[in-house]
Amino acid sequence: MTDDDATGETADRPVRVVLVDDDEIIIVGLQGMLARHSDQVRVVGGALATEDVLTKALDLEADVVLLDTTLHETSGLELASELVAEKPPFRVVIFTEDNDERRLFEALRLGVSGYLLKSMSGLQLADHLVLVANGEVIVDPTMATRIAKRAAHMGDTQGWPGSQLGLSQRESQVLGLLVEGMSNRLIAAQLVVGEETVKTHLRSIYRKLGVNDRAHAIATVLRQGIFT
Repeated sequence: MTDDDATGETADRPVRVVLVDDDEIIIVGLQGMLARHSDQVRVVGGALATEDVLTKALDLEADVVLLDTTLHETSGLELASELVAEKPPFRVVIFTEDNDERRLFEALRLGVSGYLLKSMSGLQLADHLVLVANGEVIVDPTMATRIAKRAAHMGDTQGWPGSQLGLSQRESQVLGLLVEGMSNRLIAAQLVVGEETVKTHLRSIYRKLGVNDRAHAIATVLRQGIFT
């Protein structure tokens, strides 16, 4: 973990990524996939799931650890939990073929910074890793869109998503865009408001949900089915 982690910024340097899998061929393949985007991300090493991943991530000063949920020797989510429990916590991104929303909810509840599907391109993955390194919480666009579409079809008699928790309609809009993986800047642009206004809404949302950050806010609303 580098000094930049304290601020959530990686400045102008590439994001340092450690890849974790139980198959060395997968690690090599991911390295090749991301090597084309070395201006954004730099793979500083790979670790087999049977190794001491925490020690390796510390030694390699990783900004982000990328791992799958389905590892043969151990649970990817258990490993993610260990990494997130480190002080300060590692930013962990789940990169998987598993599009089960229950797995997504569990991962977010544990505090991971991203849940992405392996169907995305190398460029998309690199872009998302940069966002995560700079403090964003990212959900794969296809999963976020599916959740958001269900929310859009909720009946009028149910009110807007989150109304039962005391969220205003505007706060619900902000929360929906947060679930889609948008940054504060993108949410502000979408709603045609300032970033400070978005931050004010987020503070109110966190207070009403009883959480302290984006990851737990997203996990809470998805787990409770607010956007499903």
